[in-house]
Amino acid sequence: MERHHEKYERLLEFCSKLPPTSTAVAHPCDESSLKGAVDAAKLGLIAPILVGPRKRIEAVAQQYGIDISGLPVVDAAHSHDAADKAVALVREGKAEALMKGSLHTDELMGAVVNRESGIRTARRVSHCFVMDVPTYAETLIVSDCAVNIAPTMEDKVDIIQNAIDLAHALRFPEVRVAILSAMETVNPKVPSTVEAGALCKMADRGQISGAILDGPLALDNAISLESVAIKKIDSPVAGRANVLIVPDLEAGNMLAKSLSFLAQADAAGIVLGARVPIILTSRADSVTTRLASCAIATLVVQYRRETGGKAIA
Repeated sequence: MERHHEKYERLLEFCSKLPPTSTAVAHPCDESSLKGAVDAAKLGLIAPILVGPRKRIEAVAQQYGIDISGLPVVDAAHSHDAADKAVALVREGKAEALMKGSLHTDELMGAVVNRESGIRTARRVSHCFVMDVPTYAETLIVSDCAVNIAPTMEDKVDIIQNAIDLAHALRFPEVRVAILSAMETVNPKVPSTVEAGALCKMADRGQISGAILDGPLALDNAISLESVAIKKIDSPVAGRANVLIVPDLEAGNMLAKSLSFLAQADAAGIVLGARVPIILTSRADSVTTRLASCAIATLVVQYRRETGGKAIA
């Protein structure tokens, strides 16, 4: 069994050698969100711009002994205003990443996807968990568990491509994508199996690129070589997947929480498909998970620089 957090610790060590990412932090008005941004700044992962009601931010900092001296603060009237102004900083080229503070995810994402003032791209926005599972050798990317409720097959093309590009940003030597369902055979009565088969054929035709895809695969077929041997599945992905694509948000949410609460996994969250990566954290996240989310965004930004912004939309 691998030591808990070891994958994240390697990630943080790698990112410590990269320049910090200018990050607009939307409404950091509680202890966890403000401290998370400041801790990431201390490690050189991000250069935060605090966006929210100045007096509330200063009061939280004073109450919990958080040093925000030297950090820029953009005053905002309330959480919706903070989300709008944080997104505006991205549009103006003053921030290369967004970070969620103590506001609802819907508030931040509403500002992100606004057709007139947001930061949409041609890609569909999707969420990825980068999971450190102590009992699994690979770092796992699981998508989409938080944004797209019932994605169409067209949506899943972007969800998969976003996850593949993230895997490249994280320097995966080989990206192996398992498209999950309840079984490993195509069954016309189970729509997710039909979609999985079609998505794999799209990859064969170059409509999805940068990875090896296989599906449909049940979860055991995707991550257990023993299961693969028993079922005699011949696949370069089965048993050793490092990207798991779930059929819908409900399945993804249950999978991620099962790994977190039953396998002691940590789940760093990030949203891709906008002009910049969006760091999504939860009040329940550990300090290491919050820092890992910032490190992932830093790697995405670095990868965009290396590829001219073409690989991750």
